[in-house]
Order: sequence, then structure tokens, then C-alpha cells
Amino acid sequence: MSNTVKDLFNSAEEEGLITAKAADVLAVVDIGNEIQAALGMPVDDVQASEVVLVTMMPDDSSSIRYENNTQTVCDGHNLVLDALIDSKQIDNILVHTRYLNGNILYPYCPINQAIKMDKNNYDPNQGTPLYDQTVLLLGTMLAKTQDFSDNGVPVRTVTLIITDGDDLCSKRANSAMVKTLVDDMLRTEQHIIAALGIADGHTDFNEVFREMGIRDEWILTPANNQGDIRKAFQIFSQSAVRASQTAVNFSQMAMGGFGS
Repeated sequence: MSNTVKDLFNSAEEEGLITAKAADVLAVVDIGNEIQAALGMPVDDVQASEVVLVTMMPDDSSSIRYENNTQTVCDGHNLVLDALIDSKQIDNILVHTRYLNGNILYPYCPINQAIKMDKNNYDPNQGTPLYDQTVLLLGTMLAKTQDFSDNGVPVRTVTLIITDGDDLCSKRANSAMVKTLVDDMLRTEQHIIAALGIADGHTDFNEVFREMGIRDEWILTPANNQGDIRKAFQIFSQSAVRASQTAVNFSQMAMGGFGS
């Protein structure tokens, strides 16, 4: 594990932001180098008094292509970026997108430097390592949060996990390990962790995400059609914009879910 990332996790544990159990999860999966690549813009280059991290993990499994949802997922991701660009807090927002199979579309960067998804950078043709990659995504977000915190910059985060299937090929993590991280993060009231499960006809996404620690009020389960999927992304984008504007009431919003 990279010393820099390891130091950030140690700092989070020392401050009581994660438990020893969560630290063990991050150590077991040994993801320091993969996290380092996603940390992006150095804290010293951010001239904001507070920061909102918006993180997305679009599914790039082959079923997305098979169900003809490639362009819909691209449009949904890009819709979120457009909504954030139009928000009043654009200077405070950093965004990061990593696909479900690990490829980084862009590391944490200002919203106006984010890369739109399109057919040239999104090729859904792989598997569904949902638990492995969620641990990696949350670990990245935790490390970036701690980096700002260590430098005296308040941080709020909003994260969206997108999948159209249950875990099929994780090798390092399971749902209980994900839940350990999610539970610790939510306890700090700094984080919103949401999930979007595109109907595949048999997966109970509410149960899948619940086992990962994600609260019911932050779960979206659109039908497998362009209109419903787009609407789900739009609901998330509205919540992300609100979260970027409501520092005082953030914990209340986090408890209220998409309806807050």
C-alpha cells in the first residue's frame, strides 16, 4: 500500500473516523496504488474554504451493452456533471468517476475539468466485481476526504454506485466488508452513499444494497428502460446539487434520503 494512502487511513483511524475493523478491510484488500491514481488534484491547489466530493462508479459490465443501455448510462453520468456545473457552488466541487471494473475516467478534479462519458471512453464488456470495486471507490473517497481534513478543509461527499446486476466476480471483498466501511462513513455524517440498481428481472437490488450498508432512502431501482434510468440519474443529480449547497443541513439531508 502506498505510504501516502496508508498514512491517510491511519490518520482517519486515529481520529476515530473509521474503526479498526474498517482499517482492516482496507488493509486486507491492499488497494493503495489503485487509490493513489484516483486522488487527482492536490489539496494545496484547491482554493476553497470547504469542499464537496462527488464520486460516481458506472457499471461497465457486458449486460449494460446487452440491454442496450450504453448510451443511457453515458447520458445519466453526463446529466449529473451538467447539473453540478450549473450549480452555485461550482468552485467547491471536485468530481471523480471510476468504472465498475476499475478503469479511471478521471481522478478527483474540478467539475469543469471532468470528462463526459461517450462511446470512445466507455466500453461495457466486462464483469461485475461490485464488492471489490465499491471498497476501492469508498477507500479512494475516504483518503481524499482525510487529505482535506488533515489540511483543515471541511469536506462533504456524495457517492453513486451504479449496477445492473449483483456481484459476480469479486475476489477480495464481500458485502459485509463493504458494510463495515459504509457504516463508519455514515456515522460521521459527512457522507451520502447512494446506489442505483437497473432492473435485470431477477436481482433484488434493495436487498443487495442493504447488505452493503446503504440506507433504503438512498437506493434507486429504475426499470430497465431509458426513461426510468434517466429519471433516476436526474433524482441523484438534484440531491448532489442540494448537498453541495447545504453545509448546515447536510446531516439532516443525509438522513432524509432522495426525498429530502
